[in-house]
Amino acid sequence: MSDALLEARGVSKLFGPVRALNDVALTIGPGVTGLLGPNGSGKSTLMKLFAGELLPDEGEVRLVGRDPFRDPDARRALGLCPEQDAFYEELSGYEFVEALTRLHGYSARQAQAQAADALKRVGMEIYGRKRIGEMSRGMRQRTKIAQAIAHDPPVVLLDEPLTGADPVARADLIALVKGLGREGRCVLVSSHVLHEVEAMTHQVVFIRFGRLRAQGDVFRLRGLLEDRPYRIELALDGDARAFGAALLAFPHIQTVRVVQADTLEVMTTDLEAAARDIAAHAQAAGRVLQGFTSPDADLESLYRYLISQA
Repeated sequence: MSDALLEARGVSKLFGPVRALNDVALTIGPGVTGLLGPNGSGKSTLMKLFAGELLPDEGEVRLVGRDPFRDPDARRALGLCPEQDAFYEELSGYEFVEALTRLHGYSARQAQAQAADALKRVGMEIYGRKRIGEMSRGMRQRTKIAQAIAHDPPVVLLDEPLTGADPVARADLIALVKGLGREGRCVLVSSHVLHEVEAMTHQVVFIRFGRLRAQGDVFRLRGLLEDRPYRIELALDGDARAFGAALLAFPHIQTVRVVQADTLEVMTTDLEAAARDIAAHAQAAGRVLQGFTSPDADLESLYRYLISQA
């Protein structure tokens, strides 16, 4: 049995002459997945299709195996935190979350309890008693996330969930998103802030010009770019010239450049092998590695490469 909770099967969506999505096929299971792409790439359109707000012009969309546009029961499995606010400003956070939870079929007592749990989980246990119209942007964002999870859905869609949050709130919400994924939920997060996505997950979906360009683990995807060597910055305990010259004996090391007397820049086709061999060589030579970083091994490096492709 498939563990897919979100599926797009050859999905295309047009807005007049504009093809927002073009033959997108992907499957997303439990855990946190980052949805990435530049503005206008089709991320929001895909989110709205999964939420049942739009109907595809071609192909099929499935939420927990059902059609989210035509099947109301499918949408009960969904928690949605949209990018745009849509509040009843005169209500308190508790009243707002309770009201939306009741729409999922819970009794007043159940909705009250679940709203309280959700607001506590997002750090709004106290501030949730304020009128939404009086809340800061970060508080409003936390309240939106609370209403998305109060009914305990197996699928959660978060569109720019950290907008307006201060640094402490961002750290708390990142931990919350990771926790939702560990609970076995399917959490799809759209964000423009790459380091925040990378803090939540290494599983990504990348869309460009309405087409699916990549899906999977960031490090596996980066490893497939064989024509794009990794850059490693090494710092050593003293003069690095002889150490760098010795590294050229390894077949996966392409070039070594002395940046400063104790610093090298190494280009390699195999980051894992390079890390292993450089560490072993340092130990054998009695040298101490004081720094080992690779700015080409992260999500931003992969994103830059994919966005540069036509």
